[in-house]
Amino acid sequence: MWVMRRQRPANPPTARFAIDTDRGLLERARQEPSPNCDERPQGVEPDLIVVHGISLPPGEFGGPWIDQLFTNVLPPDVHPYFPEVANLRVSTHLLIRRTGEIVQYVPFQRRAWHAGVSSWAGRERCNDFSIGIELEGADHSPYESTQYAMLARVIAVLCRSYPHLSPDRVVGHSDIAPGRKSDPGPAFDWPRLRSLVQFELEVAPA
Repeated sequence: MWVMRRQRPANPPTARFAIDTDRGLLERARQEPSPNCDERPQGVEPDLIVVHGISLPPGEFGGPWIDQLFTNVLPPDVHPYFPEVANLRVSTHLLIRRTGEIVQYVPFQRRAWHAGVSSWAGRERCNDFSIGIELEGADHSPYESTQYAMLARVIAVLCRSYPHLSPDRVVGHSDIAPGRKSDPGPAFDWPRLRSLVQFELEVAPA
């Protein structure tokens, strides 16, 4: 099991797994800019990573719907669930699809609208000081191995790039909004992620 966890799956993109800190962009990610973001409060830098789970429609995977939700072009007439969310103005910094593809919607230095009403360690408004990462998935469906591998690599490169981030400051949406949010859900394997992150931090940057 330890060896299996240390294996990295093939990843089609050829860009380096690195962050352009001047622009706040992950070089490996496909860029889909979202208008749903703004500036962080003056002097505030990210010091928390929030892991989410998302599927559109709920429990279904694939399709263009998540991109469309975060870029405000989700058609409300395609699925009975879509009218409930089509007018939301939400975003995240990154999405990791079930294939391992990484999509970036908001630069890391900007405030994405992912956390909603939230608090952590006595601080409210987690959007102000966090980076949001969505996993394509559902609370009770196992996430894919490639998603754990890509998430661990993302966390490691974020910790190397931003001085206030560390692997012990990675939480779930349910941790910052208990009772209101449940993602990434009981199917998410936190010990597996932490083991992979530790490994990524021990090896040289890719």
